[in-house]
Amino acid sequence: MDLLRSLPLGLYLENPQTWLHKLDPRVKLIWLLSFLTSYVVANNYWRVLLVLLLIIFTVFAKIPLRVWRQQMGWLLVLSFMVLIIGAISPDGLGVSYQPRLPATEQVLTPPANGEKTKESPKLAARNKEYNYVLFHQGPIKVNRRSLDLAISLSTIVFTLIYSTNLYLLTTAPEEITSGMESLMQPLRRFKIPVTEITLTLTLSLRFIPLVLEEVQNLVRSVMTRAINWKKLGLKGGAKVWLIVIERLLENLLLRADQMANAMMVRGFTSPNEHRVKWQDLKFRTGDWLAIAILIVFWGLRIAFGTQVS
Repeated sequence: MDLLRSLPLGLYLENPQTWLHKLDPRVKLIWLLSFLTSYVVANNYWRVLLVLLLIIFTVFAKIPLRVWRQQMGWLLVLSFMVLIIGAISPDGLGVSYQPRLPATEQVLTPPANGEKTKESPKLAARNKEYNYVLFHQGPIKVNRRSLDLAISLSTIVFTLIYSTNLYLLTTAPEEITSGMESLMQPLRRFKIPVTEITLTLTLSLRFIPLVLEEVQNLVRSVMTRAINWKKLGLKGGAKVWLIVIERLLENLLLRADQMANAMMVRGFTSPNEHRVKWQDLKFRTGDWLAIAILIVFWGLRIAFGTQVS
């Protein structure tokens, strides 16, 4: 098992360099925040559109299939399972469903100005076709509210996880730090330690591969010992995994201490005294085009994506 290859979550793809890599990190961060916030109070059509946009960006960026196939595959399977479970779950309304129309096909409408009025055939057909319960076969029942909640939850799961992973996949930790520090410059007026926050973020992103490597090494060490789990039983197996978790925490703390010592040896005692110029950020033609598309994105979201209560 190779976690760094089979589960490359939060890892940066150095090669090949796609057009997503070449965008300014500030622009990509604003796009990420747009994906993470635009689904709030949005209708399901817009939420499904966000999922399709993420898939289209991945395909047209020409990211290698080996990189995103497994991640997107598992996420799509997870989202589909959430959709199925949510659709067949009760809608939470403690009411008995009854037809909203009379038993006959005619719909009574009050006459206007003493004249007899008659409903148009199109309106009558539309009222006749409406059903709150969409599918009911045995114990499985799918209604409009449960399906609406299932689509909302499944699309949110995919959007939250995959949009963040796609951003980390195409943006180096140093670029993320530079972009966030540039956008957070106005906070310095309120004496907020922007440099410390961005440095902590960079170290956290660099620490993710170390965590995956430690987990991988410990799992491999357990597998190579050919432990007879059936003979150990539930209690013995739990003790073994507790020892593995304790060793994992010890190794991670040791790695963190080594990283801190390395920074102190190089004279990095305070971010304000040892400032590092991460990146030279400049907007290019592609960045301005991405900003223009983002404006259109939010225009469509406000015009057509708002959920009507």
